[in-house]
Amino acid sequence: MNANAEFDVIVYGATGYTGRLVAEYLAQRYGVGGQVSWAMAGRSAQKLSEVRDELALPAETPLVLADAGDPKSLGAMARRGKAIITTVGPYQLYGDPLVEACVDAGADCLDLTGEPNWMHEVIRRCHDRAKASGARIVHSCGFDSIPFELGVYFCEETAKAKLGTVVPRVKGRVRRVQGGLSGGTAASGRATMEAVQKDPAVMGILMNPFALTPGFEGPAQPSGQEKGFDEDVGADVAPFMMAMINTKNVHRSNALMGHPWGQDFLYDEMSIVIPGAPSDFSAMPEDGPKPGEGPTKAERDAGFFDILFVGIAPDGRKVKVSVQGDKDPGYGSTSKMLAEAAVCLVKDAPDVPGGVWTPGAAMGRKLIDRLQANAGLTFQVEG
Repeated sequence: MNANAEFDVIVYGATGYTGRLVAEYLAQRYGVGGQVSWAMAGRSAQKLSEVRDELALPAETPLVLADAGDPKSLGAMARRGKAIITTVGPYQLYGDPLVEACVDAGADCLDLTGEPNWMHEVIRRCHDRAKASGARIVHSCGFDSIPFELGVYFCEETAKAKLGTVVPRVKGRVRRVQGGLSGGTAASGRATMEAVQKDPAVMGILMNPFALTPGFEGPAQPSGQEKGFDEDVGADVAPFMMAMINTKNVHRSNALMGHPWGQDFLYDEMSIVIPGAPSDFSAMPEDGPKPGEGPTKAERDAGFFDILFVGIAPDGRKVKVSVQGDKDPGYGSTSKMLAEAAVCLVKDAPDVPGGVWTPGAAMGRKLIDRLQANAGLTFQVEG
């Protein structure tokens, strides 16, 4: 962390749809010039001023000019912030220059990426350099993958308390989701598919549960593709479209923490099928939101998510926990999770060393506590 920086947090991409929500949340939760010092950043001074005025923020709200196409401006921004939040994606197209700037400056960088191919490359290229500079690069700080990654963490902590041991098998089961994909998520998906077309080796990264744990390859994992009845949840289950990224982040967390859940840990994610109820993201229509677009406040407020985690001990004993969110996952909850992850990293976890991290491995219980206190998430023991 760049401990002597001017701001605790800089929101880069604040004129975009999700970046604006992050700035709005920080203003409502922490004010301007309060206990968390923060600034809005983007490439247009005029658009930043317009967003500041539309959000009714004070005239003295700090604005920082930075452009993904101008590495010098990114370096200047990185030197001014302890943590840079970036919502400027797809990250495989626009993310590298900022990561490089943060690594060079020793600044933290938090994003919303669900792009395993890009994360794989950032780990390969930047993990050791970030260790040396003290920069904490924290990927996937939104609905992918905080509720899932912290849900497994919470399930394992619950197993230790209730069963006296961690469990080598955890199932993530999405009970309900209300809310669609973001335009940025759809754009990231298209960018990833284009990357596969250019380089077929990318598909190997996407299909490998241990693509984000270089040097470690665990056992064959449950595929999460078999539809049918799951006795552990008493319901039919079907594949969950975000499992491909979330499962990789869970395995990276386990590896970064020294494999506290075992080197033979098994994890999969599926959706519980509830007839007539929305249980998964709807497909993104061709005329769906473009990057920078999204639902109304009423639509965001009507959204929610509810995820069950079942931990199974070798002797068959089980624990069940849930993670729930009070806004639509793609925008409302994601913007709050991203903001609180940055504040938590700077304020609650200053001693975490540099490197490419997952939120759970870096912050664990501290982030759970912040999300429950401020961001509308609930972590519950159900059995």
